[in-house]
Amino acid sequence: MKKLLLTLLLAMPVAAWSAGGSDWPMEDFEGDLHNLPSLQHGFKLYTNYCLGCHGLQFQRYQRTADDLGIPHDIALKNLVFTDQKIGDLMTTAMPKEESKAWFGAAPPDLTMVTRVREPHWVYNYLKTFYVDESRPLGVNNKVFTNVGMPNVLLDLQGVQRQVCTDGVCDELVVEAGTGAMNPEEFDAAIYDLTNFLYYVSEPARLERQRTGVFVLLFLIIFGSFTYLLNREYWKDIDH
Repeated sequence: MKKLLLTLLLAMPVAAWSAGGSDWPMEDFEGDLHNLPSLQHGFKLYTNYCLGCHGLQFQRYQRTADDLGIPHDIALKNLVFTDQKIGDLMTTAMPKEESKAWFGAAPPDLTMVTRVREPHWVYNYLKTFYVDESRPLGVNNKVFTNVGMPNVLLDLQGVQRQVCTDGVCDELVVEAGTGAMNPEEFDAAIYDLTNFLYYVSEPARLERQRTGVFVLLFLIIFGSFTYLLNREYWKDIDH
């Protein structure tokens, strides 16, 4: 029963994110859960630009603030924009039925998006929105072709257009001065946002890694004493 439930939970975002394949060359992404400033900035970006539509229904504000070293009063003042409490789950107020009509499908919960999709997929997806006036929302995406999501980070990145040469559209160019960030700053912001989603997908990852180190040290120490004790027991027998 537990296995079936986990399968269903993981399948929810898959259905919403699986359409629209692409052969766009992907940039590498390496998450860093020890970089608290990155995770904190990613948390801020998520609550400001993503949480209005995409909830994190398996994550609580309190757990997130504690893990990222953010005092509860600061989190409530700067990162919780509704009447939710610090111990509440990070759900969205987006109405499901209306959003289906607006976007064609309800925006998926993103708690486990970097486990269903690889973190580098999310990183590249967020960077590759471009102007496409043929689409209902005026944008398309190089990683998720014919995406049904608006470019919510447009004011940060600026207007990005695809450049085609001899019918091959393999380049994206941002119009200078149209965004609040330059390309390097925007890349760093998207790294932080993806890093935060990487953390959210498994908050216990760091604790598990620390526990694993202690377990290995214990096994090494215990194994050494066991070996020495075994050698001592068999010393007289061997002779």
